[in-house]
Amino acid sequence: MEILRVFNNNVVLARADHGGEVIVTGRGLGFQAKPGQPVDESRVVKVFVPEDGRDPDNFGSLVAAVPPEHLVLADRALDIARDELGIVLGSTTVIALADHLSFAIVRSENAIPMTYPLRGEVVHLYPDEYAAATKVLTYINTQLSTPLNMDEAVAVALHLVNAGFASGDLSYTYQMTGVFTQLFDIMGAEYNREFDRDSVNAARFITHLRYFFVRASTGKQLDERSGKLRDAIRNVYPDAHATAVKLQAVLELRLGTPLTDDEVTYLTLHIARMVDEVRVP
Repeated sequence: MEILRVFNNNVVLARADHGGEVIVTGRGLGFQAKPGQPVDESRVVKVFVPEDGRDPDNFGSLVAAVPPEHLVLADRALDIARDELGIVLGSTTVIALADHLSFAIVRSENAIPMTYPLRGEVVHLYPDEYAAATKVLTYINTQLSTPLNMDEAVAVALHLVNAGFASGDLSYTYQMTGVFTQLFDIMGAEYNREFDRDSVNAARFITHLRYFFVRASTGKQLDERSGKLRDAIRNVYPDAHATAVKLQAVLELRLGTPLTDDEVTYLTLHIARMVDEVRVP
């Protein structure tokens, strides 16, 4: 590998043997190093590959701003999440979590309180990610002299959720979580009842919405133009369809993009399933 830029004594931007640009960390890697020199491979601790089209220079600056020990801690802690969830957690997630941990550790050491108002929603909407986050945080606390409050598991869970979406921006995940809550509130008001968010059909609905967010963000909504199926479902489930139209208005307002008829049809089906479920004695 060849050094392209030195960020600090421990972080450099390098050209990998395959030709791509990577961020390389290791104690003393950048000390008195200059662009064009080879990377001292014996000092390399971790290689981060910029993802989601991120600019390598900006990504490297973010890595350089995080203490090396927090990068190592985040990477080791995420091994637990990888095993628990069976998903790939790349460089973006490692750096995002390490950056969050650095700030959380400073807050903890200075007894600065932090609350997470989305805790209830995260626990209900992402139970697997929250369970994994709890284990991740438990491990992290074994490595710290001043343990973090377990409420930090909410933030860790959101980072894990974020890893499964097309956008690398955590604010997108916060937005999505808020929209989920709003949709359930609307359905509750329409049917004058509380929907069990832990039910199988609610889980299916949430999964559908999560993938819908990905489709909407990439311009690949369902659009099979199945007019006969759409009309049949509307006729069989008129109340569910009326509710789906209200959800459609919220989604279009929040996402800034119109929904296709097929997307509304699938919303209708999921709503109908949940309504039938709560009607069972």
